[in-house]
Amino acid sequence: MTSLRKLGSSDLEIFPLALGGNVFGWTADEDRSFAVLDAYTAAGGNFVDTADVYSAWVDGNQGGESETVLGKWLQARGNRADVVVATKVSQHPEFQGLSAANIKAAADASLRRLRTDYIDLYYTHFDQPDVPVEEIIGALDELVKAGKVRHIAASNISAERLRASLEFSDREGLARYVALQPHYNLVSRDTYEGELQDLAERSGLAAVPYYALASGFLTGKYRPGTTVDSARAGGAAKHLETERGLRVLGALDEVAAAHEVPVATVALAWLAARPTVAAPIASARTVEQLPALVGVGDLTLTEAEVDRLTEASA
Repeated sequence: MTSLRKLGSSDLEIFPLALGGNVFGWTADEDRSFAVLDAYTAAGGNFVDTADVYSAWVDGNQGGESETVLGKWLQARGNRADVVVATKVSQHPEFQGLSAANIKAAADASLRRLRTDYIDLYYTHFDQPDVPVEEIIGALDELVKAGKVRHIAASNISAERLRASLEFSDREGLARYVALQPHYNLVSRDTYEGELQDLAERSGLAAVPYYALASGFLTGKYRPGTTVDSARAGGAAKHLETERGLRVLGALDEVAAAHEVPVATVALAWLAARPTVAAPIASARTVEQLPALVGVGDLTLTEAEVDRLTEASA
């Protein structure tokens, strides 16, 4: 059985792949979402990542669809205590931004949809630089003290604002971010590496990268001359037009062949081996897509293989 990893300085023990909930109630209906969640937990998975805004971008959706599906599944399976639930605040159409009042109202709405009385990991989804970090941390700390949130985290935040937040938490003895959710993968490294990664490492924060498979490009299903029927095909295919994209695919193919595993598993294993990374996030619309993702828990790359991928992606 895959061993769990500690999430930064928190007491959360997580599977090395976070299951992305963005597809629940969007490209995966309720039945299919339940099947994916069942298969993920059957494989040892225990870390599900959603957000209050998923999936407000779909015609006819209001936001909160993903949390609603997840909440129904948790209730139906009676396994709330076994699952680490992460959700986010700031983008829901009715709960925009990071004012103290909005953070608290949005958290209550998320709790209702998730049918639970606590959120394990609560992220600020997109930073709002015009709101003082003191106001944001103060509101998050109240949620922790009230028992509604166990740990707090940040996504899409600058190193400067992250540093200011951590310093304020330390100075005032308030809840402190334990994790960071950056955009990070083999074809997008400058979105995390550098100042932000260095700060996370110094501060003991775990990284839980999103777009871990670059909208599907790093699954290897996009090749020169192929067309893929997917909501995200345009975003993924653009990497085929870059030298780096083709170099990365070549290196992934080599390593995947050596281990007899899918390309996606290797791309996730490279991320999981990076400094600070606790668990990449990837989503599955179908049960069939899941083995390549959860396989990251059983794949350890050699140092030479990690280097080969790192060089190809430079």
